Amino acid sequence: MNAKHSGSLLVEDNSNDEALACRVLRANQMIDIMVTRDGAEAVDYIFARGTYQGRDVMDQPVVVLLDLNLPKLSGLEVLQAIRSDERTDLLPVVIMTSSREESDLLGSYRSGANSYVVKPVDFTEFSQQIKQLGRYWMLTNEILGKGGR
Repeated sequence: MNAKHSGSLLVEDNSNDEALACRVLRANQMIDIMVTRDGAEAVDYIFARGTYQGRDVMDQPVVVLLDLNLPKLSGLEVLQAIRSDERTDLLPVVIMTSSREESDLLGSYRSGANSYVVKPVDFTEFSQQIKQLGRYWMLTNEILGKGGR
């Protein structure tokens, strides 16, 4: 498969966390951010279904920033859908959650998460964390090129 990569996908149902994450990422020149607010919408976006049917399914984000506790489909269900499809099985997925539960951590890594990050409650710490995540995944991390596997 010849995948193209652009921007990031933020899957977040908390409007405050969404607004802050987008503001920090855009302030650091990571301006191409797609936001979905529930698990079903995220899966529709990734696989170009439903309202995203006209989108090129091969144009995938560089990274998916995925909350665990989402309406409609959980973050783990979204992650499992991503990993079960050859077109997206190598797509980098970072779990961003408030959960410190070992079962969530273990379930995320067993389902194929690339990283698990606990969102700080503090505004400044959360901003710094998003900035570091964005810089690493969007600027530092090497991704598979347009040649696919």
